[in-house]
Amino acid sequence: MTTKHTPKATVSISPSPSYPSDTKADDTKASSTEADNIKEKDPQKQDQENIARNKRGIILVILSATLFSMAGIFTKTIQAETWSIIAWRGIFAAILLFIWIIYKRNFIHSFLRMGTSGIAVAIIGAQGTAAFLSAFKLTSVANVSLIYAAAPLLAAIIAWIWLKEKITRPVAWGCVGAISGVLIVVSGSLGNLNQGSLNLEGDLLALGMTFSLALIMVIYRRYPTTPSAGPTALSALLLIPVCFYMGNPQDIALSEILPLALFGLLFSIAAISLTEGAKLIASGRAALLSSLETPIAPLLAWLILYELPTLQAIIGGIVIMIAVIYSQRTHCP
Repeated sequence: MTTKHTPKATVSISPSPSYPSDTKADDTKASSTEADNIKEKDPQKQDQENIARNKRGIILVILSATLFSMAGIFTKTIQAETWSIIAWRGIFAAILLFIWIIYKRNFIHSFLRMGTSGIAVAIIGAQGTAAFLSAFKLTSVANVSLIYAAAPLLAAIIAWIWLKEKITRPVAWGCVGAISGVLIVVSGSLGNLNQGSLNLEGDLLALGMTFSLALIMVIYRRYPTTPSAGPTALSALLLIPVCFYMGNPQDIALSEILPLALFGLLFSIAAISLTEGAKLIASGRAALLSSLETPIAPLLAWLILYELPTLQAIIGGIVIMIAVIYSQRTHCP
């Protein structure tokens, strides 16, 4: 990780030394050698490439947040049970990921050489996915997305403990803003407990999903050569037998196959964008950017599902957005 010291704060521009991950080992080694040569010959050009990679990481994580924000809409509008949704969404996601891997000719690297880190990502991702989709059936879209905003704090703490990665001032203030926004929204939900607006089980599942995602971000930061598509596909496959044991995916209505297929496609794109983008920027920053799902998801739920956000939810969403924008404005070199 490359750092730039200023009089006011330490700023991390965090370029990944091996991007993209889903390439052959020879290509990765050649790319690394070429990057070293460029750095020796033209430091200014290397700095420009680092900034470009950083921006690319930001764009990818924002894209993933936008697509992930649609998960609640799909889960709530599809009438099937949760286990059926998880199973069929996983089947379609795995098929699409396999097609993408074959097209990129990265089967060996994506699966056979994913390593321990790839297997860990698959297992943690499977647990997080089950918790994520189950949470939408038990609580509101706003609650799930707002609890997800705790990911920056969790990722930063995990990276600090595991990777000894410094929590920079912009990320720290951004996390404070994100958590403050969550507290504002939850205060509105706690005031309506008698109306059943807050489901504790669903909120706990959302928290479990948040921790899983934060941990995956840090794993990719620690092992940047870990492939993204292979572990994501394996994650979906691991859940299929569990879903058939716990539920009845075989009884899915034909009319719901198309939306489940679209759900799987969007999930695949979002998952790959997130893991690839997280390799190019610091863990706390990636988690902070992904919290853009927090204001987007409740907005979609309001427009499509007519789930009206409370005044506290609106204020909290604004606070989180300001925190994200402030962090990126002050964090960029």
